[in-house]
Amino acid sequence: MKPPEPDHQLFERLRAGQEQAFVALYHRRQPALYRFALQMSGSAPVAEDIVQEVFLALLREECGYDPERGSLVAYLFGIARKLLLRQFERRRLDVPVDTGGAEEGRFTEPVDASDPLADLAARERVEALRRAVSSLPRRYREVVVLCDLEEVDYAETAAALRCPIGTVRSRLHRARLMLAGKLREERHGGASIPAWKAARCAI
Repeated sequence: MKPPEPDHQLFERLRAGQEQAFVALYHRRQPALYRFALQMSGSAPVAEDIVQEVFLALLREECGYDPERGSLVAYLFGIARKLLLRQFERRRLDVPVDTGGAEEGRFTEPVDASDPLADLAARERVEALRRAVSSLPRRYREVVVLCDLEEVDYAETAAALRCPIGTVRSRLHRARLMLAGKLREERHGGASIPAWKAARCAI
């Protein structure tokens, strides 16, 4: 089987006016970009607009992507993040959000159709994780969504966020501790165990 064409080659053909290259690149990268924008904004319409703007940016003459400076994935997520920051400034969206189940994205867990109780427990875990991620401050939420949910590597995440890899690692470590605390706190009935104590126990 022929290996998939690399992103940078699709980009070169796209810039040469080949529509099929744009279509292939869109189908390859749109889902992850949409999930990222949705999880960060909590709004499906906003996520759709963000994705549209990201791909329109590739078609503009002033598109600044340079394959020698990094991957196209990092560039696309970087544009999406910049657009989201503008949304946050205009609409003050940088608060805990509820995606309302509009798109589960990576928040999925195998369902055991033969065991309704196991199915219910799995769904409850998914919902708890979604709420916990959505409640994180933006700088921690974005590294969790990129690194853990979308499995973007640290180097590409650092390029997208325009920060050192060490910063990505430290934010992700802190975010995971915060998530562990929030999930443990929820399992123990809300405020009975402080989040910071549960997070410390998870180290």
